[in-house]
This record gives sequence, structure tokens and C-alpha cells, in this order.
Amino acid sequence: MPRVSLAFFTFAALCGLTGMGWGIWMGIAENHQTFSAHAHLNLLGWVSCSLMGAFYALAKERVSEKLAWTNLALSSSGVVLMIPALAARLLGIDAPWVMPVLICGSLTVFAGMATFVASVVTTGVRARRLVVAQTV
Repeated sequence: MPRVSLAFFTFAALCGLTGMGWGIWMGIAENHQTFSAHAHLNLLGWVSCSLMGAFYALAKERVSEKLAWTNLALSSSGVVLMIPALAARLLGIDAPWVMPVLICGSLTVFAGMATFVASVVTTGVRARRLVVAQTV
């Protein structure tokens, strides 16, 4: 397994564990005020990063390693910035850092997904070139 895939899976598993713990806490406390942040953590951290890690594991020979690591850096740092700021916003915390960090985290997550799209496209182009070269 490529190191970048293992890094994606490690980050995703930590997000999944954190999301489960958060969900249990919300249930026990009967306070679901931050459910939206919890859902974003599960979707962006656990699910999306797991899928990205699986893609990089399956396409390992044709992937740009630099693009894959950039994808990990953007996706993971975006989640780490966005989720606490979103939770703070949902809790009504009106600190001056909340909105700038939420915006920065959201844009970083978006850039991570755009980088993933670039990885998928360039990997597909490389695979197509390899198939064409082998048939000639």
C-alpha cells in the first residue's frame, strides 16, 4: 500500500473514531446542537478521506505522488480547521476567530477536493496513454 494511502486511512480512521465519540456524547447529553459539524466530520474526514485513500491505493502506479500528498495536506488541514469552527458557530460562540477559521477551513477542504479531481483526471490520462502505448 502506498504511504499516502496509509496516511489518508489513518486520518480517516481518527476522524471516524472522533465522530463516533462525538455522536455518543450528543446522545448521552441529549444535546444535538452540533450535529451538523459532527456530520461534516464524518463525511469529509471519515468517508471522503477513506475514498481518496482507496483511490490512491488502487491507482498507485499511475498517480502523481506530489499531487496525492498535496491532496492529503489540503483535505486533512481543511477538516481540522473547519470542524471546530463550525461547532463553535453552531454553539453560538461569537469569538472573532470563528468565521475566518470556518471560511479558511471550508476553502481548504474545497481545494482538497479540487486537487483530488485533478488527481483522478491526470491518473486517467496516464492510464489511457499507457493502454495506447501498449497496443501500438
